Amino acid sequence: MTSITVELRNMAGTEAAMGWAGSHTLVADRPADTAGGRGLGFNGAQLLALAIGGCFCNDLRYVSHRLGIALDTIAVSVTLHLEGDPIMATSADMTVACTTRDGSDPAPIVDEARSSCMVSNSITRGVPVTISMAGQP
Repeated sequence: MTSITVELRNMAGTEAAMGWAGSHTLVADRPADTAGGRGLGFNGAQLLALAIGGCFCNDLRYVSHRLGIALDTIAVSVTLHLEGDPIMATSADMTVACTTRDGSDPAPIVDEARSSCMVSNSITRGVPVTISMAGQP
């Protein structure tokens, strides 16, 4: 089994959080004037949509490299649908457009990426999340 850990800490002087994994960072915040947010970074819904789309973009590349078919352009759009109180993601729609350098049909690459995409498959299957206080079980 493989595991990854990311870390988040508050950013001094703000109510935003800086998150990192290795040498990569991002800022999580709420929109300006919402619950102390300043709009300094992505909100949770945006992060979830970016995780869905970003993982799929990576998987398109993994598949294309494995098949030896170079991709030229990739354009992915993710719409995350939210509802309820507390608000929850209820579904996501992803649209993918890509082209290959040799002009071949990219559909097989998209289909294989769909079946292997860790984030969308995890969400679809309902990955459990546990939340605990540090130093407590």
